[in-house]
Amino acid sequence: MSTTPPTPDTVRLSPRLPAPEGPFGWLRALGPRGRRAFAGAFGGYALDSYDYFTLPLSMVALAAYFGLDSGQTGLITTVTLVVSAVGGAAAGVIADRFGRVRALMITVITYAVFTVACGFAPTYETLLVFRALQGLGFGGEWAVGAILVAEYASAKHRGRTLGAVQSAWAAGWALAAIVYTLVFQFLDADLAWRVMFWTGALPALLVVWLRRRVQDAPKASEKLEVSAHKGSFTEIFKPGLLRTTLFAVLLSTGVQGGYYTLATWVPTYLKSDRGLTVVGTGGYLTFLISGAFIGYLTGGYLTDRLGRKRNIVLFAILSAASIVAYTNIPDGADGLLLVLGFPLGFCMSAIFSGFGSFLSELYPTAVRGTGQGFTYNTGRAIGAVFPTLVGFLADSWGVGGALVFGAIGYALAVVALLGLPETRGRELL
Repeated sequence: MSTTPPTPDTVRLSPRLPAPEGPFGWLRALGPRGRRAFAGAFGGYALDSYDYFTLPLSMVALAAYFGLDSGQTGLITTVTLVVSAVGGAAAGVIADRFGRVRALMITVITYAVFTVACGFAPTYETLLVFRALQGLGFGGEWAVGAILVAEYASAKHRGRTLGAVQSAWAAGWALAAIVYTLVFQFLDADLAWRVMFWTGALPALLVVWLRRRVQDAPKASEKLEVSAHKGSFTEIFKPGLLRTTLFAVLLSTGVQGGYYTLATWVPTYLKSDRGLTVVGTGGYLTFLISGAFIGYLTGGYLTDRLGRKRNIVLFAILSAASIVAYTNIPDGADGLLLVLGFPLGFCMSAIFSGFGSFLSELYPTAVRGTGQGFTYNTGRAIGAVFPTLVGFLADSWGVGGALVFGAIGYALAVVALLGLPETRGRELL
């Protein structure tokens, strides 16, 4: 099977039959099986997000309990994201060789088990190991779930459908912020951070539902059955796909470097630099997360209207500007800090909405899981250096000043687009 990426001259565009219209036309277009797949991917990604944010929200308490400096706390996040590259790449191969749903169940079980294990960690070193192992499942969940839904979605609606799946990240983040506020209000901090990790057992319940209700897209399954090159790393580095793979990694690095810098350090910034209480931090995060949820949905719509590349460029610029504005608010202007949390969350999330459709459209079915899993998660691993650099710079620059470093990531994303084609309207081949 040829692995040369499709071009506008060789791909089929939107289906001949008109796709359903209206605000939820994208959902109706999925059909019954597709909607169950959407629900499974949405739930998996929301709980993936929840398990991820147990760490950033508990970071201050963890640092105090283990006596860590900023560099050591940043290293926990970096290790998680670096190992997620291995997990994401492996999950992509499993998805191509054994099916999307089976790979999704494996990733959910992995991140649930090791998130709970983090709550029992007796030492910093043990926590580092458990968090790294959690990254194996964390890395694969999004890529597999996105592919599963992309293969059900119509070309016309794929951007907004995958944008809706991405919005699950904000839902999981919101749930984590709510649980954090309650747990840290009623429990001593030395116990509260452990309880936060223990609640990470919730995703395991999703696996039972996935096993009984969700199936791979029939057409994708048929193509995988007859392919001789499915799940092959060598295929995504052959001349026909090498350029795509390299620039997709750079794109993922830039966007995720900027995003994880903010996701990791904003809670600490609000508490340490701005002096907010637990409840105050939760209130400010409400604005940030609300903006993120609406940003995912809006970005999904715009990626279908403007195209994948234009959407990314637009929100890369706006995200960088939002970081600079947010971290340069003068002391005492806490009301402005509250208000600007919404556009910050909106912009840094809207840029992600096109990723699921864009990466899925760059690779043929036989190596779609491998290509998307590798590029997205390798970018995540390299981008993970950003939070660690912020951790080390925070000691001299302050957390707020160091956060501006995340804006560099968005500049890299724009550069990466120069080497990638526009894919709006492509059928998955």
